[in-house]
Amino acid sequence: MNQPKAVLETKGLTMCFGGLTAVNSFNMAVPKGSIVGLIGPNGAGKTTVFNMITGFYKPTEGNIFFNEDNITGFPPNKVCESGIARTFQNIRLFSNETVLQNVMIGCHVRQKSKWWMAPFPVPSMIQEEKEIREKSMKLLQSVSLAQDANVLSSSLPYGAQRRLEIARALATDPSFLLLDEPAAGMNPLETVDLMSFIRRIRDEFNLTILLIEHDMKVVMGICEYIWVLDYGKLIAEGNPDEIQSNPRVIEAYLGEEYVKNA
Repeated sequence: MNQPKAVLETKGLTMCFGGLTAVNSFNMAVPKGSIVGLIGPNGAGKTTVFNMITGFYKPTEGNIFFNEDNITGFPPNKVCESGIARTFQNIRLFSNETVLQNVMIGCHVRQKSKWWMAPFPVPSMIQEEKEIREKSMKLLQSVSLAQDANVLSSSLPYGAQRRLEIARALATDPSFLLLDEPAAGMNPLETVDLMSFIRRIRDEFNLTILLIEHDMKVVMGICEYIWVLDYGKLIAEGNPDEIQSNPRVIEAYLGEEYVKNA
């Protein structure tokens, strides 16, 4: 049986800050349609990898390929236009805007109308804004937030804010979604719901998903393949069973107590 084609690859990806090497020659190939994970202790370089993939950092060395195109050094807007979207470890919503407005902002990445048309009643722009509003409402329905469309995003419970941030990312029409600690701050019930939610949006929106997560129940429960970083270096990769039994991963990150309770 043929393996799915890699949609995203990093080759020799390295990021140095002065004399500190935050990520050292990291290689990864993410199969199309998969849900995969990037784990490791705090400071291991996980978010730095995300920031390089999404254009927030330009790698010191190495290359990033998306759908076989070299996107190394692309600015964030060009990365997003190529089909990659992300969420952040610390939720970054527009707190003074409504839930609906937050999602509509994501839609504007694909907007055809120009900014200078805004003061004028151009029919094409009016129609496009209508379509953006309708698309945003459908996305809110898909994340069970349609009933909150007109409330301020800051008034949502924490778990709902996470779903809203994901809905805004989906509004950019991505094929590849990076989730940075989506279960952070969630209670056990919310975490179980999140796992089902991530699987559902992968299938519904035909996504490939890469996530960073410290909650091992989430990682081991939904990830098909996992890479483990420690001090910027890849120390292991494999399926969940392989990772949970890897001595280097146990020593560096999981700990013996996790293994006993797994």
